[in-house]
Amino acid sequence: MIRPFQGMVPRLGARVFVPDNALVLGDVTLGDDVSIWFNCVLRGDVNWIRIGARTNIQDACCLHVTNAKWPLLIEAEVSLAHNVMLHGCTLRRGALVGMSTTIMDGAEIGEGCLVAAGSLVREGFQAPPHTLVAGWPATVKRDLTPDQRALTESVWQRYVRYKEAYFQDGWPVAEAPEFAGARPGFAEGHPFP
Repeated sequence: MIRPFQGMVPRLGARVFVPDNALVLGDVTLGDDVSIWFNCVLRGDVNWIRIGARTNIQDACCLHVTNAKWPLLIEAEVSLAHNVMLHGCTLRRGALVGMSTTIMDGAEIGEGCLVAAGSLVREGFQAPPHTLVAGWPATVKRDLTPDQRALTESVWQRYVRYKEAYFQDGWPVAEAPEFAGARPGFAEGHPFP
């Protein structure tokens, strides 16, 4: 389901996959070939969410923001595994976040990082590029091995193929709703609630 909020309509690139039981609401922008999977919630109701091309948000992920303080930026070719919770953070290009991980306000996950399943990334945490982040609370463990780097580079490619397979099976390409009273988003001056 793709819904406006206070006149802010989600913006979608080409060949985006959003099944009916996922919610994309408000000031959210999805790049080309993004896939949002079953039972996800992307709630751009108190700040903006931007998701780069070829990123995949797997089943049951929850993405939210902090009013007037922390938006959510996910760059291109990022993979969020099942049941990830993100709140007002930044994920750089090519990061892979493992299942059931939580990443809090102001945290930044560097380019090509691997965040291990079940990790808790604290507010303001900074992960250098191409490192392994793990734990509760999470810490930087070491640089990625060649096999781990190959893994982070492969998942997003598989998910682009997966969503194309759904399109071939008759699932619709997502479209933003028509909305006569469309208004600009938070970054363009929309007042925070």
